[in-house]
Amino acid sequence: MSTPNTTPLTYNGYVTQIATMAVVNTTTSNTVVVGVDPSFNNIIPQMLNYAELRIQRDADLLPLLTTNSSYSFTTGTNLLQLSVNDFVTIQTVSVVNGTATTPLLPTTKEFLQNTYNDSSSLYRGAPQYFAMLTQNTILLGPWPDTAYSVQVVGTIRPASMSSSNQTTFISLYLPDLLIMASMVYISAYQRNFSGMAANDPQMPVSYESQYQTLLKGAMVEEARKKFQSTGWTSMSPAPVASPSRG
Repeated sequence: MSTPNTTPLTYNGYVTQIATMAVVNTTTSNTVVVGVDPSFNNIIPQMLNYAELRIQRDADLLPLLTTNSSYSFTTGTNLLQLSVNDFVTIQTVSVVNGTATTPLLPTTKEFLQNTYNDSSSLYRGAPQYFAMLTQNTILLGPWPDTAYSVQVVGTIRPASMSSSNQTTFISLYLPDLLIMASMVYISAYQRNFSGMAANDPQMPVSYESQYQTLLKGAMVEEARKKFQSTGWTSMSPAPVASPSRG
């Protein structure tokens, strides 16, 4: 992964910055920064989990998209079972036949169950449609007449940042969002979610507000990467342009 034109945030830098903002002392053990307070160290993995999952879900990051060509259909079986570890969401399923890669059309499971309702030769052929039956099971139609190779494109959950994984896409390209989301979580750790019992009841509100502000810009940038910006281009939205591209 190339280094961005922003100041990258490593795991050690992340722990140091969060600890500083949360007023927690740190030390270094075997080159890894840790908090002096054991309770703080214990919440770091879940704090990262909270922050990274929020960003991944909210911003729909393009780098989370991956292609897997290790699957194949089974002759006479209208189901494709995916590994639970491979995808979070599926975008395309394609039949690979020689040099041709043909994407299947997404549809409903009811259409497939009514149109291709048994495995007889009448309903066999190269699959043309697919529907998600469960999180990891794809329903096909027609029923495969041979063991076609398959190309599946979808999103993944990347490895979280840790002491052994010092940088991630989010820490390199979206360090500001990572810090803000983490500080929302740390507000609960410091008992600042309650208006009556909190020392600073505005702490979570302020960090959440700043996170939402930064998120808007990140979401526009991700839309531009995918040519989903105004007029289905990669350009920044132009509110003063007339007429609009929409």
